[in-house]
Amino acid sequence: MSKRIAGPEIERLIQLLAKVPGLGPRSARRAALHLIKKKEQLLSPLAAAMGEAAEKVRICSTCGNVDTADPCMICTDPRRDAATIIVVEDVSDLWALERAAAMNVRYHVLGGTLSPLDGIGPDQLNIRSLIDRVAGGEVKEVIIAVNATVEGQTTAHYLTDQLSGFDIKVTRLAHGVPVGGELDYLDEGTLAAALRSRTAF
Repeated sequence: MSKRIAGPEIERLIQLLAKVPGLGPRSARRAALHLIKKKEQLLSPLAAAMGEAAEKVRICSTCGNVDTADPCMICTDPRRDAATIIVVEDVSDLWALERAAAMNVRYHVLGGTLSPLDGIGPDQLNIRSLIDRVAGGEVKEVIIAVNATVEGQTTAHYLTDQLSGFDIKVTRLAHGVPVGGELDYLDEGTLAAALRSRTAF
């Protein structure tokens, strides 16, 4: 049994920080200590920002993004191409694509992938609202941008089947050799996907 090294408030801070992805118990202790040492510059403003976020953050009822407005800023931006929707598993994927700034389109967040073993079926994901958006008639292309996992590919096939009755183009992200990648360092699955997805020069 480990000895307590600080008061219950500090222990609670460490326990909560340890639940943040990428932070284990040791990293959480270091982060908590750093925050406490910089109480005025970091801890107090962070606590205020988190309180404000907890009060104001909403899930967009249209696409599933997180924002302080519903519908979110992406869904209400008139400069975005409303005819194209990129479907992603999670908000973090949406943010990653936005950082790439490759396309100025709309998004749809599923909230995960189909995983029957974990009890996650179509009803547990944000699929019905995607179908409703496509049925509205404005959408011309759906780009399925899910992870290249077994669950991701199962979800992609399911979505393709569900969207097959609409007069739209359904595409997916190319899988294969990353920019700057060397063939010798890639796994067999990535190489096989790259060969299957080959394009003309």
